[in-house]
Amino acid sequence: MASHIIALDCDGVLLDYDRAYASAWQRAFGEFPREVEPLAYWPLQRWGVRRVVGQELERFRAAFDERFWSGLPAVPGARQACERLCDAGFELACVTALPPHLAEARRKNLGSLGFPAMRVITTGYTRGDVSPKAAALAALAPVAFVDDYLPYLFGVDRSIHCALIMRGPIGTPNAGPRLALAHSQHADLSAFAAWWLGPAGGLARPAGPDSSRG
Repeated sequence: MASHIIALDCDGVLLDYDRAYASAWQRAFGEFPREVEPLAYWPLQRWGVRRVVGQELERFRAAFDERFWSGLPAVPGARQACERLCDAGFELACVTALPPHLAEARRKNLGSLGFPAMRVITTGYTRGDVSPKAAALAALAPVAFVDDYLPYLFGVDRSIHCALIMRGPIGTPNAGPRLALAHSQHADLSAFAAWWLGPAGGLARPAGPDSSRG
């Protein structure tokens, strides 16, 4: 029987890490930063905040506590996209590169925003040429995986449809020849859900790799 699981990244796909980053800066330094480049991929570029070191860096890092990870806002339309996928019979799983001790904060965050119930699988973050999510995805065996960070597709089993969210074009890591690892590209999760459930999307495809672009 074909899998009916869709695996979803969290930050940048379900939850708006960039806006929460600005709130963390405000908690640490008392002022909400000015947005200087709305189309930037990385929050440091989007908000134009200074690089901090030493005690200031430790102060900023302290703002990324369980309160932070329990309170990120939703990406616009993400909850509704999840509901559409669930209504179509798919089971959702959040596969996130957070350390395991923050899994409950992530579950609490998603639940507080009204997202459909989903498993939360934490993989931690590792550097290298294989995604830290690859092993978890191999065990989960979803029909599709949606992420907004191209390196997290490295080493993912090619039988899993990999969809890449192409947000923030300025400074994006989502470029170059390895874009071929993305079976489809989308503006956001809402666009993915509309395509996946539509006549040209996942429900119309036989199981296995696909090279379409949406």
